[in-house]
Order: sequence, then C-alpha cells, then structure tokens
Amino acid sequence: MFTGIIEAIGSISYISEEGTNKKFSIISSLAHELHIDQSLSHDGVCLTVESVRDNNYQVTAIAETLSKTCLSHWKPGSRINLERCLQLNGRLDGHMVQGHVDTTAICMDRTNKEGSWVFRFEFPEVFRNLIIEKGSVAINGISLTCFEVTKNSFSVAIIPYTFENTNISEIIVGSIVNIEFDLIGKYVERMLSQGK
Repeated sequence: MFTGIIEAIGSISYISEEGTNKKFSIISSLAHELHIDQSLSHDGVCLTVESVRDNNYQVTAIAETLSKTCLSHWKPGSRINLERCLQLNGRLDGHMVQGHVDTTAICMDRTNKEGSWVFRFEFPEVFRNLIIEKGSVAINGISLTCFEVTKNSFSVAIIPYTFENTNISEIIVGSIVNIEFDLIGKYVERMLSQGK
C-alpha cells in the first residue's frame, strides 16, 4: 500500500528482455535503503526489488503488467516516480494507493497557469463510474484531486513543488500515463453492480 506522495525520481539505466518479461535496472538515491523482496511503486506500479548494488537496483515487469501500464514505453534515461510502501506508523498524506494500475490515459492538454499547471487526461469510458468530481486519482503514482470530470476525461491541477519533484513536468500532450482510480470507489462500484 502506498500514499501517492513521491519520494524520489529514478532513472532507467538498462532494460533487458527475458521471454515476455522486461527487467529494468534503475538508478536511484533510494537504492542504498532498499532490500531484496521490498515493494516499491514505479510510476504507480508496484514492483518487487530483486537485487541491489550501490545506487542501482533491478525489478521485473511481467507481460500482464506491461500490457496494462505505460512501462512498455520506458527506455534508458526515462525518469520515473518512486515511492516506498506505507508505514503504518506514518501519516497518510495522499490517499490509499495500491500500486495496481487500472488503465492508462492520454494527456489531452497542458496549460501553464503562471504559478501552477492544469493537465487534462482522457481515459477509457468503461472506467467512468470509478471517478468523481473532487475525488482522488493516482497519475504515475502521484496522488491528485480531479475536477471537470466527464465520462472519459478529467483535469488535475499541479502545484510548483509537485511539478518540480516528480516526472509530471515531462508529461506533454500525447503522453501516456498510468492511472489508478480510488480504491474505495472500486468497492462501492462492485457492491452496486452486484445489487447489494
């Protein structure tokens, strides 16, 4: 479980293919604090640390993960948002994020508001019941509040700190991002769909 509050930005140093899987080597300031079998959010995707050496560590994404996220678009040099799992004795500054990406979305607009930024994203309409006005959403693992919600799009406002300390600054029109909708909303939708 994560909070959507990004701790660091990592950089892809090497990518190798193993059958239908991809192994990523990542350079990060967090590497010296990591251990094997630890869960870490990478652009909102929970991946397991497999090895650590100096400032570099490795994770593997299986075919299922690659097909449902933007990880298949990563390349050497790509910068990714990193967050270690939630500690139960800490504050929940963002919202409950599982690291289980629901779908990807496309950036439709990016507007500089001279002190903040507004991004608009389009997502598959099949997920329309999982997002509400002023609700929480995780974009590339970042906990954000959505507004101007329609059946297949929404906007988010980005403060300077988030813009400068995550990879949201690199998102441009046409960029593909990972989306995880609010966990509570998923359970509510499930119960309503079952007629309970």
